[in-house]
Amino acid sequence: MALAAVFARLFGEDLPIEFRAYDGSRSGPSGCSSAIVVNSPLALAHLATAPGELGLARAYINGHIEVQGDMYTALAAFPSVVMSDVPWKLRAELAVRLAGYRFWWPVRPPEQENRARGGRRHSKRRDSESVSYHYDVSNLFYEWVLGSSMTYTCAVFERADASLERAQYTKHDLVARKLGLEPGMRLLDIGAGWGGMVLHAAEHYGVRAIGVTLSRSQAEWAQRLIADRGLGELAEVRYQDYRDVPESGFDAVSSIGLTEHIGREQLPDYFSFLREKLRPGGRLLNHCITRPDGSYPAKAGKFISRYVFPDGELEPPGELMSRMHDHGLEVRHEENLREHYALTLAGWCANLERNWRKAVAEVGHARARVWRLYMAASRLAFESNEIQLHQMLGVRSEGGISPMPLRPDW
Repeated sequence: MALAAVFARLFGEDLPIEFRAYDGSRSGPSGCSSAIVVNSPLALAHLATAPGELGLARAYINGHIEVQGDMYTALAAFPSVVMSDVPWKLRAELAVRLAGYRFWWPVRPPEQENRARGGRRHSKRRDSESVSYHYDVSNLFYEWVLGSSMTYTCAVFERADASLERAQYTKHDLVARKLGLEPGMRLLDIGAGWGGMVLHAAEHYGVRAIGVTLSRSQAEWAQRLIADRGLGELAEVRYQDYRDVPESGFDAVSSIGLTEHIGREQLPDYFSFLREKLRPGGRLLNHCITRPDGSYPAKAGKFISRYVFPDGELEPPGELMSRMHDHGLEVRHEENLREHYALTLAGWCANLERNWRKAVAEVGHARARVWRLYMAASRLAFESNEIQLHQMLGVRSEGGISPMPLRPDW
């Protein structure tokens, strides 16, 4: 059975995408804006050794499968198919065929795959290694993908056509206003990245801000930028685990895109620690990706966990809110910004395509392919409500007294 025939039987004859294979077969309308090209039997060997998303990802990263045209458009064209939907006869045919490829075409995972995971999950050492794996790639590469703001979290769009840089400014300012920042206050920003929130708070609100990150290259970048802007007396970004921050009595704490790395079992300690860093009446803004509900496992899929965010976990928003309340942080405001993250990812995908040649030269073809696949798939997941982005504003209230406005003033 020709590969194109398998493709058509699995996904239907009317799929608006062209499929071409090394055996000369093809299916789908010609001249489509996107095409899937199977370049080598090694693509099927990857599927035989790791059926599902991991095998497909390995084949794409290694170049045995090519996606011509826009990656997001190609992914969006595919219907959701699970094995139980496939007729048993076709399943049997596929199993026999893949078994042959597994025997005759031995393959290895791409060298970029993060498989060796020693030590206790979410220990300081392992968290440091996980963060370094993802972020210590190339500041130049991240600048080409993220844009001039160097902000690697969900932006907030006042209008759908706002620029990515403007939307990231809006996000930082929304966080600052939710936290009630004023001149002379002290802010702790954990998971500070390249220092975007720290710089915004110091430059626009006159706040004394400390940021911490487990990426040495991020901290070095941020410190250079702080010096260039003459903000050294107000702002600092340290290469440090947030659990090792000695200072306390902060007026506000921001955690933007860190909770995904914490893990469910560590949430009680996480929120207890952040509460203890706040003065009475101080506010916490927790901004993170979540799963919509608790009906499926928190751990990320195999592709994400091995190529993007090792040890990443997504919790449902209700659990995060409960853990905040359990550990002395009264939630006063909450909102879901998932459509905003889809728009953010669309901007990052466009940046990567625009800078593709430079990005490949900087980090290699395989890693650039990881990012192309991961960001397009994530955009689709936010649009289809497979994942969400929630901001939760909590306060350390004491004896029922909480210095919050009667209605949101941000």
